Amino acid sequence: MPEFLLELFSEEIPARMQARGADDLLRLVTEALAPLNPRDATAFAGPRRIALTLMLDGTVPGTTIAERGPREGAPEKALAGFTRKHGVSQDDLVLEGGFWVLNRTVPPVEAATRIAEILPSLLRRFPWPKSMRWGEGSTFTWVRPLRRILCLLDGEVVDIALADGEDNGHGLRADRLTEGHRFTAPGAFAVTGAADWREGLRARQVLVDAAERRTLIEDGTARLAAEEGLRIVADPGLVDEVAGLTEWPVPFLGRIDETFMDLPPEVMQVSMRVNQRYFALVRDDGSAAPRFAFVANLQPTDGGALTIAGNERVLRARFADARHFWDLDRARPLASRVAALDAIVFHAALGSQGERVRRIVRLAGLLAPMVGAPVAEAERAALLAKADLTTGMVGEFPELQGVMGSYYARHDGEPADVATAVAEHYMPRGQNDGVPTSPVSIAVALADKIDSLTAFFAAGEKPGGSGDPYALRRAALGIIRIIRENALRLDLVRLFVLAADALPETLRDAPDLTLLPGFVAERLRVQLRAEGARHDILAAISSGNEDSDITRLLARTDALAAMLATDDGQNLLAATKRAANILRIEDRKDGPHDGTPDPTLYEQAEERDLANMLLEVIPAVEAAIASERYTDAMREAARLRPVLDRFFEAVTVNADRAELRLNRLRLLAELRRMTVLIADFSQIEG
Repeated sequence: MPEFLLELFSEEIPARMQARGADDLLRLVTEALAPLNPRDATAFAGPRRIALTLMLDGTVPGTTIAERGPREGAPEKALAGFTRKHGVSQDDLVLEGGFWVLNRTVPPVEAATRIAEILPSLLRRFPWPKSMRWGEGSTFTWVRPLRRILCLLDGEVVDIALADGEDNGHGLRADRLTEGHRFTAPGAFAVTGAADWREGLRARQVLVDAAERRTLIEDGTARLAAEEGLRIVADPGLVDEVAGLTEWPVPFLGRIDETFMDLPPEVMQVSMRVNQRYFALVRDDGSAAPRFAFVANLQPTDGGALTIAGNERVLRARFADARHFWDLDRARPLASRVAALDAIVFHAALGSQGERVRRIVRLAGLLAPMVGAPVAEAERAALLAKADLTTGMVGEFPELQGVMGSYYARHDGEPADVATAVAEHYMPRGQNDGVPTSPVSIAVALADKIDSLTAFFAAGEKPGGSGDPYALRRAALGIIRIIRENALRLDLVRLFVLAADALPETLRDAPDLTLLPGFVAERLRVQLRAEGARHDILAAISSGNEDSDITRLLARTDALAAMLATDDGQNLLAATKRAANILRIEDRKDGPHDGTPDPTLYEQAEERDLANMLLEVIPAVEAAIASERYTDAMREAARLRPVLDRFFEAVTVNADRAELRLNRLRLLAELRRMTVLIADFSQIEG
């Protein structure tokens, strides 16, 4: 069983592209070599290489392919065309089932031959997000200049060249050479197989396994922090990035000058992360510690003293810049910056950021009484929410918008709830972020997101396919989470109408605005599906229901899901679906079969029992739903289960007598009327 090793060695690959590149290489190669039954495949990615190893069969087995030609007795021209197409004579054909058939034998193909056939074209069409050209004489592109191709099958070089006609392919041809660490082990060395490749690179200070590099970074920085009674601020994304920047990671701790420790911790952390790829440290109480962790790409000969000093010097310069922005921004009140938002374009059809802020202020004022927030504070927070976009700190670090506005608002003496809302109105920023819980923050956060949805839908910018440039799906999920996690009672349709009233006059009646309730409902179903909840039940509850109160819809959904989890609920669902199917079929014949059933036509006790039970259950369900006692409504509906079971066991709905049939269909129509009060049971799975 031959072992296949492929390494593509290049100049430094951007960290964000490495894992995707290795995965694409593995996918494309295994697909192309599928006839060789590839297995035990592993991909590798690092700063200067992507690679794979796998096991495969030694040959593609030979086969016989039958090509069916014209019918027996077909015109001579048809037969001549078939033989000419395949380069054979009529003597090579046989008659099978009334057709001329060419049986072609495809000989076995050696694995090395197959690899040499597919690899050059695969590399030429490799799907890097961005590629570059270099040198002269070739149109071949790669993410960064490709320097070597290591390609071994069972220890032997597979002869592959990227030259194609007059295109010289940069002179690249496969061999058994690779290179170790750029600084500590420069130069090429030969390998004989995958194990030799991995161990040879390790000996030359290159770890080819990204997971191993990540572990070294996480464990090494955590150990150094623990030795000083501190801990690393968790940042998995930064760990991944640093693992993509280093081939031989060596963690160190540096010291932060005390003169910078009065900077906001968020400023320090973002400056270290964005500019230097440093890790922030905190004490046990969560306060910022005067230490930072960084990762070198080699083991210094002096134990790291010079490396640490150099990184501390660089960080002092970064923090000096941050202090400049911090002091400069606080020299004037945040409120004085609001006017400058009029000069910042938000969207060509929607005006400036200033116009957007005025819409959010208005909507936050309308929302405030609905969520229990003081109107004046909600409007003040909304007015200041975007003002930090004009500050030097946010200009340098856009990730800090909202956070810096909150600091500046507190510095200016704004009420605590106002300052908090300036920071929290962006929440939730992602799936793992919390939601605002204070009323003022809730009002501003909802106003911001509802305005975004309404404005962009009105401007014709609704998401399509996988594209969502304005993060409207995230905004919708944010609205849903804020409402759910704070148990708010809001009419979203009314809020969308109120938001649309403040848009430019030409957009207030935009046709796409009618799509907003369905868009939010679909996001809610997606969220429930992700949580493992019964999204089909929500769809059934929402069918034909114009209620846009998410909290009420979810309460009904939970109550129905709880009932359907019982035997009575499952049997009731089956019985009501059976009744609905009967009515659908019979209504096509001579329906609809609405109207009140005639009690004098009940011939069987089961009919009377069902009718009497419906007379009790329907008003009870109506009353329970009207007072939002959804569990009680489901309990009342479940009482029908035994009566329905007996009805379907004993009663023939399509009786021979027309008047009996009509009456029984009307009885089932009453049952349908009751179920519609709860949900469209036809949309429920099971």
